[in-house]
Amino acid sequence: MHFGWIWVGILAADDDYGQLGSQLLKQELIKTGVCVAFSENIHLTKAEDNAFHITQVMKTSEAMAIVIFSSDVYLVRLFDEVVRQNVTGNIWIASEAWSTNSLLSSKKYSEILSGTIGFAIHSGEMIGFEGYFTSINPATSQGDIFVKRFWEEAFSCQWLDQIHFLLWDNKTKICTGTEKLVNLPMNTIMDFRITYNIYKAVHATALALDNLRICIQDGEHFIKKTCANISDFHPWELLHYIKNVRLSKEDTEGFFDRYGNPSAQYDIVNWQQDSEGTIRHVKVGSYDLSAPPGKVLMINVSDVQWVGGIKQVPLSLCNPSCPPGFRKVTIPGKPICCFQCVPCALGEISILTDSIECFKCPWNQWPNEKQVQCIPKIIEFLSYMETFGAILAAASISLSVIPAIILGLFLYYKNTPVVKASNSKLSYFLLISLSLCFLSSLSFIGYPTTEKCLLRQAAFGVTFAFSVSCILARTIMVVIAFKATKPNSRLQRYAGPMLSYAVIGVGTLIQVLLCVCWLILYPPFSENNMQTHPGKIIIECNEGSPTVFWCMLGYLGFLATISFIIAFLARKLPNSFNEATFITFSMLAFLSVWLSFIPAYLSTKGKYMVAMEIFAILSSSSSLVFCIFLPKCYIIVFRSEKNTKEYIMGSGVAKRKKVKRM
Repeated sequence: MHFGWIWVGILAADDDYGQLGSQLLKQELIKTGVCVAFSENIHLTKAEDNAFHITQVMKTSEAMAIVIFSSDVYLVRLFDEVVRQNVTGNIWIASEAWSTNSLLSSKKYSEILSGTIGFAIHSGEMIGFEGYFTSINPATSQGDIFVKRFWEEAFSCQWLDQIHFLLWDNKTKICTGTEKLVNLPMNTIMDFRITYNIYKAVHATALALDNLRICIQDGEHFIKKTCANISDFHPWELLHYIKNVRLSKEDTEGFFDRYGNPSAQYDIVNWQQDSEGTIRHVKVGSYDLSAPPGKVLMINVSDVQWVGGIKQVPLSLCNPSCPPGFRKVTIPGKPICCFQCVPCALGEISILTDSIECFKCPWNQWPNEKQVQCIPKIIEFLSYMETFGAILAAASISLSVIPAIILGLFLYYKNTPVVKASNSKLSYFLLISLSLCFLSSLSFIGYPTTEKCLLRQAAFGVTFAFSVSCILARTIMVVIAFKATKPNSRLQRYAGPMLSYAVIGVGTLIQVLLCVCWLILYPPFSENNMQTHPGKIIIECNEGSPTVFWCMLGYLGFLATISFIIAFLARKLPNSFNEATFITFSMLAFLSVWLSFIPAYLSTKGKYMVAMEIFAILSSSSSLVFCIFLPKCYIIVFRSEKNTKEYIMGSGVAKRKKVKRM
């Protein structure tokens, strides 16, 4: 758990030590959420076959961390097979039975066992022991057979009287007894961890005997309420003091707990390979249950040297960790430590590695590209500051100037036959309304405030209704003017300007009433649209009632259609009154634009929907300006010889005669 190894293998000797140890370990791992990738027994018989099988299991498993509960003697065959198959990169976790073993620390196993980490019996200072130990000499210990054996191991030599038991070798070093233990570091001679354990046991017994001798009263009473006799005491009397013995003045708790067990205390050792390939057992931490909370397990990670000499903690996972932006999902039929990484859902993030769930961003924020951070949503509307909005605004203003210029031209040449024949007053109204139509598109650009939402569609609808009504009035007046020239025509009474004003007034008034009802009953309003593009806040105008909006647009289409039909039927009028032809083309272009607008408008969202409506406004208004007024401007400016009453009247008479013959 400390190093994040959640996918581990367990190897246990086929004896009480290995089986009990591995079973207890499995129980604890289940509690902490660590999974066991495999669990194999190290058989004491048929060791070679068993070693081959275990090695194959390790090679096929993703688990790098492998815990071994076994004595050192049972591991030799296994590690021989691991070396033979060159299985490297594993993290070996050693139990105290082999964590400081010198046989496995040889150069033969250094490539596979360097980086091993495990628990070792705690070692400590034994007062006076070093001086006593370095004073040992075979000459002063004649009757002690263990001294000679120790001497041979410490100095790698043989006593002369023992050589006849061995095969003679010229390289054999003879022990002389003059070698000095003081010249050898103690930790290279032997492991004193067991020695220290025995030292503590003897020390605890000695303290208990001393307390019994001086009859320390500690609040508990003997059966007879008397002190024991140091020369003749019962076992239970000594046990009373052993249970409460303290090994130092600083100890506040007894050495043994109420169950008679000493406090669990271990060193954490790491197998580190030096430049010569020799394995050293380096203490890198401790485990002490008697320590204060938070200091029970202490490991100096910077001192640990892992397999291959690396400093970074290696991983032991069933599959790679899920990076931020993903969450873990268990795989059916596999342990919980095996999972797949699934990206967080739309609008969610995860900021931790191996997150089991993702979290939604606040309503006004959205995940970044990697889904590891919530960032403010992009606020979108058709702005004057962006290129697209600026181009449309510039086009609107520029195009609105054209009708104004034509109006000025018509006013300057108001007494010319072309202007008079064009029904100058209706032309003035139409040019003013067309200029307003171009400018009405500006209300669609910029931040959509509630006031702007209320006015923009109404302004667009009314100005266009006024423009199309003017065209309808002109179309009707063209037809009446031609028909009224016939003798005894009843249309002469309608040839005056009042009819055109009535057509314009009624046509515009209907649209005004429709817009007023719309604004009162279903007023448009500004809203934040977060559904169209989840990563954006589209500030747009809600039209209040889409039905009324399409009714308003449909009414414009109705006026334009009536104008188109009348103009089409009157398209063969004499050239002097060729208004009908121009109006036919203008209405055809107008209707084409708005019929194309409907599917395009419905298929776009956000600022592009607004831009589509602006484009339709500019296109339809431009078609009216250029189809109706461009030919007249051409005659006025470039063909002034045709701008005469004689030419217009002559052309008209010729046309009328041609019509009669037909």
